[in-house]
Amino acid sequence: MNETDTRNRADVEGAPAAVRFDTKIAVVLRDDLETWQRLNVTAFLVSGLGSAAPEVIGEPYADADGTAYLPMFRQPVLVFEATKEHLTAAHGRAVSRALPTAVFTSDLFGTGNDRDNRAAVRAVGSAHLDLVGTAVYGPRNAVDKVLKGARMHP
Repeated sequence: MNETDTRNRADVEGAPAAVRFDTKIAVVLRDDLETWQRLNVTAFLVSGLGSAAPEVIGEPYADADGTAYLPMFRQPVLVFEATKEHLTAAHGRAVSRALPTAVFTSDLFGTGNDRDNRAAVRAVGSAHLDLVGTAVYGPRNAVDKVLKGARMHP
């Protein structure tokens, strides 16, 4: 964890200091998705953030037996839901702020590979994307502004 990215807060109970990140990773899902779609869309969206913003990836894991595991995000991923209109507005705010953003459109449920996924997104203008989810990473306050109108996923 990079100290310039986080601030520690002392816990009044004497427990280890909690870590507060200056950045936020958020996923916003359209509120009318099936459960399997929510899970699938979330997985795809966060994979984009991890590749575009390598600073969000922590160190590799290992268990007590020395078995190595892949690194994961260094901070929580917050998942929200919103109406189609709020999701579209959140996407527009993220893009206008030039924040790293991943998108998943309804067309991607009908494709089966990365090439076709990219072609499906490329075929539609930004204002006309039928978004079912978006992920965004950036400074905490900027991401909070992007999320306006979204609520934490139940």
